[in-house]
Amino acid sequence: MSTTTSRDREDDDAQFRSPKRAKVEDPSLTDVDETNDASPSSCTTRQLLESDVGITEYVSRDVPPICGIIKQRFTDFLVFEVDQDHQVVHLKTLDKPPPSKKDQKHLKMTGEDMKTAEPSQIIHASSSVSCMSISSDQEAWGDAVVSSLSPYFSDESIAQLRKTFLEGPESGRVSDNKESPQFDNGGVSAEQAPSSEQPTQGKQDRNRHTRSEKGKKRGGRGDLSKSDVTGHYRVFSNPISSKTDRTAVHVKVRELFKGGFETETEAPSDQGSRIIVMWSRQGRGRGKGGGKTPGTRPARGEFPPYIHFTMQKTNRDTQDALAYLSRTLHVNVKDFGVAGTKDKRGVTVQREDIWRASNQVGRRSARDALSQRGDHGIRITDMCYRKAGLELGMLKGNEFVITLRSLQADAPDSVERVMDSLKHKGFINYYGMQRFGTAAVPTHTIGLALLKSDWHKAVSLILQVRPGEHPDVIQARQAWLVDRDLDRALSLMPRRVVAERCILESYKKQGGETRNALGALSTIPRNLRLMYIHAYQSYVWNAVVSERIRIYGCEKAVPGDLVFEEEIAPKSDDGDEEMNDGAQNSRPKKKQSWVPPKIITLTTENAYKYSIFDVVMPLPGRDVAYPGGSLGERYREFLKKDGLDPDNFLRKQKEYTLNGSYRKILQLPKNLSWSILRYTDPDVALAQADEDKLLGFDPPRVVEDGKFLALQLNLTLGTAAYATMALRELTKTETSSHFQTGLTHASEDQQFRGTTATGQDVSSYDVED
Repeated sequence: MSTTTSRDREDDDAQFRSPKRAKVEDPSLTDVDETNDASPSSCTTRQLLESDVGITEYVSRDVPPICGIIKQRFTDFLVFEVDQDHQVVHLKTLDKPPPSKKDQKHLKMTGEDMKTAEPSQIIHASSSVSCMSISSDQEAWGDAVVSSLSPYFSDESIAQLRKTFLEGPESGRVSDNKESPQFDNGGVSAEQAPSSEQPTQGKQDRNRHTRSEKGKKRGGRGDLSKSDVTGHYRVFSNPISSKTDRTAVHVKVRELFKGGFETETEAPSDQGSRIIVMWSRQGRGRGKGGGKTPGTRPARGEFPPYIHFTMQKTNRDTQDALAYLSRTLHVNVKDFGVAGTKDKRGVTVQREDIWRASNQVGRRSARDALSQRGDHGIRITDMCYRKAGLELGMLKGNEFVITLRSLQADAPDSVERVMDSLKHKGFINYYGMQRFGTAAVPTHTIGLALLKSDWHKAVSLILQVRPGEHPDVIQARQAWLVDRDLDRALSLMPRRVVAERCILESYKKQGGETRNALGALSTIPRNLRLMYIHAYQSYVWNAVVSERIRIYGCEKAVPGDLVFEEEIAPKSDDGDEEMNDGAQNSRPKKKQSWVPPKIITLTTENAYKYSIFDVVMPLPGRDVAYPGGSLGERYREFLKKDGLDPDNFLRKQKEYTLNGSYRKILQLPKNLSWSILRYTDPDVALAQADEDKLLGFDPPRVVEDGKFLALQLNLTLGTAAYATMALRELTKTETSSHFQTGLTHASEDQQFRGTTATGQDVSSYDVED
């Protein structure tokens, strides 16, 4: 790394060590001309720094830092969820799930037979239809069927109907290459995907998916009854002029196939109307396995109602990945459940569930799915049925494999010293920069406006121009803020810019009237509005913890500190990999009232009984205790300066009522280990994602005589910890994405890009959007 870059780091370090509080509405962060706050030309903004969100202190200031670049490549930041059984979640196999014992009785082919079988011979073990052997279906199709249909169907149509009957309703989901089932973009085949058919649920499950059911009734994304799949199996009768004969055909088909097929009458022609025969949209039965009565849904067997699977995503946040899966599977995104949400920049692995799924027509062959990375940076594997779904907090933490590139240290033993400090002294449990967004207008400033019921201020901040945005977004903002052209602004604003579009669409419905700012804000998805106020809570917590450490240090508990009377499990509210108090996951669940934990305020008599790792700090809200002594007074004064009453967080709009909680001020990593690696080409991965291992890609190549050093860490953190804040303790530098990007561009290793990298190194894994 150049000397200039190192000097810049020192200058930045001196800046964000300042104990001065950064006000939420600091004009140095956002300077808006009061005469016309809507004009983008009047806004002067800069990128968000750690000091702007209360992050200023370190545990070990006396330990010399090491220099390294965070998240230079996505594979430099691998995250693996730790489940409730303390097992680290990895992708285990790309193969389809094994059939259940019940289905195995019907499978007549071995694995080798499946590879060479014709598509019509493949039986879908995970389908909701009853799995019958081909021989039993052939027996069901006898001469009586042919003689009953021959007066109304041509020989060709009868042959086609027989072929359709023997193949079953899922036959079109087998690839044309007669070798393998097709896969979707995530590498999931029709054979893998469990059925959408569900047994009758209890009241709780029925209530939690109301929107999904309504969407199906409207023929929305969740409705597969009008999909093109059914169209592939339509068989037509000869034109029939007599209505009595047409009725007889409807009855015969229903009786012959036990409701497995349904019929429709085509629009009449000069010769009469044809009868259309197709697989039942509801029953989707097959032969003897069809519904007992016309139009009834067949039993789904003994399969539980939830499908759990493992997802690896690359450069996608959790909601983006779920939205993609919901579009691919034609289900509502609310049907998905996660134990924790994960950060965007990195390769993350986690367990998820879906309450209602469907076999999905794939767009990739099995060969491609088993040799190429998943499209859109998403791969799902290891599916199985479970009786219960996942909820936020159903995890123990996350395991990380992190690589810091362009490593530099002041002394040979610097790495050992800084890693030993992290192992035994931990790091300050700050909310990381991801919590506050990447734009120059931080989310917590919007949150404060919402808490103060300053609706117009909140709208102004949301619509304000941000430097570095996509040109389309900038043009859309200017079309409204400068030209007041609402139609043009909406036409230019990308749909991914959710909050801004919601406000502009609300203005459109109001005929261009902008006085109802509260109404416009209410059209923004609730999870996004809650993200703003949760960000403000995080900002206050960061700032007050920094104040506590500046005054008392971080060696021991002191009188006035707060601790739990009984140790409780940490709330899964955040982390590098868990972003915003569950706001991202909007799947309905039974709401439980929050019961405040019992808190002890330490005194001189009992402070010695507790360690610094026991100390907690409240997030502002109802039913929380503030620290004792002068720190508690400073906390209250902090809130008052922002125009808030520290003893009243009830709001007329109930969703903006803050429920407080507690968070430990220090975090101690577990299972910490590290190693020094050498490399030359920065495009060569130094850690391997699970998917690449299963695809058989070459393992990471470490060059013995590489020109540059990298530090690779393995550690495990609890559910409420940000790994980037642990890295900050090592490097003593800014962790914001724009600062790290600047370090990457200035790094000497960039001169050697592409010198040894192969196609599997430079891929969608490490290409920005």
